[in-house]
Amino acid sequence: MFVETIKPLIAQHGYLAVFCIVALESAGIPLPGETALVLAAMFAGATGLLDIKLVIALAAAGAVLGDNVGFWAGRRFGLPLLLRHGRKLGLTDERIKLGQYLFDNHGAKIVFFGRFIALLRILAAFLAGVNRYGWGLFLFYNASGGVVWAILFGLGGYAFGDAFERVAGPLGKIVLGLVALGVGVGWWLIHTQEKKLIERAVAAYPGPLRERPLPESAGE
Repeated sequence: MFVETIKPLIAQHGYLAVFCIVALESAGIPLPGETALVLAAMFAGATGLLDIKLVIALAAAGAVLGDNVGFWAGRRFGLPLLLRHGRKLGLTDERIKLGQYLFDNHGAKIVFFGRFIALLRILAAFLAGVNRYGWGLFLFYNASGGVVWAILFGLGGYAFGDAFERVAGPLGKIVLGLVALGVGVGWWLIHTQEKKLIERAVAAYPGPLRERPLPESAGE
């Protein structure tokens, strides 16, 4: 359904469609940015009406810009909302500390690899802002992930065209199954290890939960 909706946008608006769809998805709006990139790359390969270098560059730029919007929204509004209303969603102070602990210890991985995972592609930047992840580090890993992602999927669509789209369908189902399995295993691990992880987080951040101060330096 998404493919048939996006194809006319790519044909009519080309570069602008790719940039806007990717940027909006990265900012937290659930749009098919990856599909837009692949379709534009296929269109470039099949017709020559789009320059694949510009398609990749604008997808990467949209990813970085959108993620930064999501990051600053999370930093400005996310944590205060969690502190006020988190308990209604089961997010106790201890669980919020756990999120801070995981981001402090694995933030680079979450930011970089989040670009390649559908749900994290929408949420990773916002979560980084919520957890007061340093903007300098965020920008480095976010830009790196965005560029690598745009190159891999852009060149894949450009080089293999319709074959890439045909393979993407079955592969998407396989990946979805693997993701579901991974989510199940991850839930089990978190459920069984949550108490230990929370104990580590509480020990790392003793005292009452309060909004964390912003990093002092520009590089953070």
